[in-house]
This record gives sequence, structure tokens and C-alpha cells, in this order.
Amino acid sequence: MTRPLRVLHLTGSSVDDFFGDLSRLYAADALTATADPERYEQLVAVVFPDGRWSFPSGLGDDAVSQADLLSPEAAIAHLGSLGVDVMVPQMFCLPGMTTYRALFDLLGIPYVGNAPDVMALGAHKARARAVVAAAGVPVPRGELLRPGDRASLPPPVVVKPVDADNSHGVSLVTATAGYEAALAQAFLHSDEVLVEEFVPLGREVRCGIVERDGELVGLPLEEYAVDPESKPIRDAADKLRRGGDGDLELVAKDAEHAWVVDPGDPLTERVWAVARAAHRALGCRDYSLFDFRVDPAGDPWFLEASLYCSFARTSVLAVMARAGGTEVGELFEHSVRSALDRSGTTDIAP
Repeated sequence: MTRPLRVLHLTGSSVDDFFGDLSRLYAADALTATADPERYEQLVAVVFPDGRWSFPSGLGDDAVSQADLLSPEAAIAHLGSLGVDVMVPQMFCLPGMTTYRALFDLLGIPYVGNAPDVMALGAHKARARAVVAAAGVPVPRGELLRPGDRASLPPPVVVKPVDADNSHGVSLVTATAGYEAALAQAFLHSDEVLVEEFVPLGREVRCGIVERDGELVGLPLEEYAVDPESKPIRDAADKLRRGGDGDLELVAKDAEHAWVVDPGDPLTERVWAVARAAHRALGCRDYSLFDFRVDPAGDPWFLEASLYCSFARTSVLAVMARAGGTEVGELFEHSVRSALDRSGTTDIAP
């Protein structure tokens, strides 16, 4: 039997409105980018910080505000009535990346992307770097601090909350006197802080890996605008901002902040090699995304993992795939097929 797949985009956040707005920003574009009524019947679920759910007709403000709010128990019962074939995770908060994915495992509904334990591992920068380092991926020297601990690494170092995203709370410390303020700022965002040796520039790139027929395929790299003097590290201002209307806007999506690296650049193969090793070490599936700092000698150093893809046209993996000749619709189709194959579903096809 061939029929359109019932695809549920799980959006929102159980943590705060920032993550909820970020989720809706990407997911709304993903609905447009992957629209194909002959293949997919697109459904939407929204999770709110108070734990309630809704199932609006779309992600516009009017649709979301008019949808009935359901308790978690009622929402789970409603999920059972929808006949969902596959779920697309669009939540970027930690519970969204872990607990809510695990719920769909419990319900027996397959989903695109990485499993909850892998997402939890990738979201904890210190644990992720320890795992990839054990697999031979180069990482800067580092130490994990908790409140009251004293840093022992000599500056220059980068101080970062261990599980925050979008560079919140990240600081470059160039002298010992700067440790106190940097640690105080980082501890505002996490109970643990990672201190890493500063890797001189170099370059800074992001690498995407996708699985194709059992092979790990490297996508064209994306390079970020950094400068040894004026911009030695990327910070929160390079990622997101609020527009005049209060809506979230993406910053690192224009030619001034980021660009695709020519695949013929000798750096590409070096980064692909360590990215594939990181993908395997972390236990990723379908796709993965990693940030690397490249020193002046051209050696890549693992910084962190970002193990999600929204399938919006501005999503990093989608941009990289397009540069490599794969449009977002094809990227989405491959990922959905992979999720269905894991579940043993054979009677429907995207």
C-alpha cells in the first residue's frame, strides 16, 4: 500500500519561551521546505513550558493561539488516535532532545535522527569530548569545574557552560584575573563549566555527516567569520538575535558570518575524517554535526557536537547538503526512510 505518510513535527519547549520560539522558527520553515502532499501529510504538535500540548493546524501565531491545550496525559491519548507514521523532532531544549524522544520510543512511533542517550551525550560538552577523544579525535586540553572549584589551566582558555547552547555564557580568558568574571557568567547557565585550552586561529568550521546506504558521507564544510584580533571566538551575538518585533532572527546565515568551503579545499578531507570518527564514537545515526577549531598548521580540533537537523532551508545540514547537490526534500526523504527502516515498516513508502 502506498499512501502519504503521516508525519508529525514535534515542536515547542518544556523549558522556556526562548527554546519554544527557536523551535517554531525552524519548524515553520521545515513544513514549507518539505511540503509534498503526495508523499506526506504534515501534522504539528506544540509543547509548552507548563507541560501542556496542543495540536494546531500550523505554526502561525493564530493557529497556535486558537488550538486547544491538553494535559500530557490527554496529549498522549490524542497521539494514539492520529496514526502517526514517523515523528520529526523539532525541540532544542534538553528535555525535548531526550525525554520527549524517549516518549516516542515508548509509544512505538519511529522518529528521524539520534536516540535520546546520544542526544544527552552530545549536549554535554565535557562527556562528548571525552568520548570522541577516546576514539582518537583531537580535543584541546580541558577541565570540568563545579561551583567552588579553581581552574588550573593557564590562559588563554575558553570558558563555557557545559550544556548551554548558542554560545550563551562563553568567554575567552586571556589573563588569570579574567577567570572570576568568566566563571561567574558561565555558571549562570549551567551547574558545570568546561575550561578548554584556546586553540589559536586558524579557522573555525562546522562539518555535517549523513548516512547513505551504510556509508558516512561528509557534506561541504561551513566556515565561520573569526579573526585572531577582532573575533577570536564566536559568541552569542553571532548566533541569534531578537528583531524589532520581538521575534527571533538567525544571525549566522549570511555571507558576512558564514560561507560554504570549496570541497576541493585540502582542509575538507581532514575534517571529514575526524567527523566520521566522532559520529561513530558517539553512536550517531542518520546525521550528525560537529564544530572544529583549525589551528595555524591546519589541524582540526573537536569543539562540540550539534546532533539535530530541523530540515528548514536555513538549517545548517540543509545548507551543506544543498551545496553538495542534495536539496532539503531529498535529505528529508532519506532520513524518514531510515527511521521507517529501523522500525521495520515496509508497507508504506515516502
